[in-house]
Amino acid sequence: VVLVLVLDHHASTETLDPGTMGFMKVLKTSAYHKRYQVKYRRRREGKTDYQARRRMVIQDKNKYNSPKYRLVVRITNKDVICQIVYAKITGDVTLCSAYSHELPKYGCEVGLTNYAACYATGLLCARRLLKKLELDEDYEGCTEPDGEMFLVEQEGEARPFTCVLDVGLVRTTTGHRVFGALKGAVDGGLNIPHSEKRFPGYDREGKEYDAEVHKKYIFGGHVAEYMELLEEEDPDRYQTQFAKFIEKDLEGDQLEEMYEKVHAAIREDPAHEPTEKQDSYEQVNQQTPKTYEERKATVQAKKNAMRAALEAADDDDDDDDDEDED
Repeated sequence: VVLVLVLDHHASTETLDPGTMGFMKVLKTSAYHKRYQVKYRRRREGKTDYQARRRMVIQDKNKYNSPKYRLVVRITNKDVICQIVYAKITGDVTLCSAYSHELPKYGCEVGLTNYAACYATGLLCARRLLKKLELDEDYEGCTEPDGEMFLVEQEGEARPFTCVLDVGLVRTTTGHRVFGALKGAVDGGLNIPHSEKRFPGYDREGKEYDAEVHKKYIFGGHVAEYMELLEEEDPDRYQTQFAKFIEKDLEGDQLEEMYEKVHAAIREDPAHEPTEKQDSYEQVNQQTPKTYEERKATVQAKKNAMRAALEAADDDDDDDDDEDED
């Protein structure tokens, strides 16, 4: 029997638990559930920070229907995605995009998610967008990246393309790869408000910025150092971790030259070439579907194997006990 005690019309409902003979406060009453409001779907999924999105998307009313552009940078396990996006009531619209899996076309076939690849992807996105808007000749950006702070200035009648950086849910720590994509887009000719405080080489305590450190990251110098260190200290792990580099006959001292050629190739032809589509594709992991009886037999075989293993373990324990008694 559960006793419900109502003290007055302002008090919350409490129940008496017969097992513990104590009062348990009911926190979520019917009034709570009546007023509960479900959060946005992408908030429930943990994909969108709506507080940050609101600040990046909201436009002044006196600017009417002028879009507010964002450089959206997302990094997955195997790819780097850079997109120029603006919001509409019906949803976001992508104006231009670039991916690191396009870099093999420009000469970079390995290390498609490191800092140097993020820089190259940002550069590709910027040059592709400016060519689409016919601003590539007016705004060439920084043609010789040296790691120094660079901001685009207006040249001629056309103003530079301005956007803000959208990093999503990542922690914006100093030296994060999303800032490599930012630096590539800025050197490519886009006007993105930023400072040097999150670039590699910035000392927060001394409040000094070492551009040489950032230049080393842009050209893959940190990867080259790690390759040399690992090859000396742990050759087996080097053979495993840098197997793709070894397959392409790439050594640490060749990376800087490779990235210089990649940047030049991107500036020469940033246009996207669509791949040829096929009517049907062969399945990567093709498996013939099993019937109900076959699936049932597979489960039974696993059970039998598990039972046999347990019986064998019990027999071993019994033999050990007998030996101890002897």
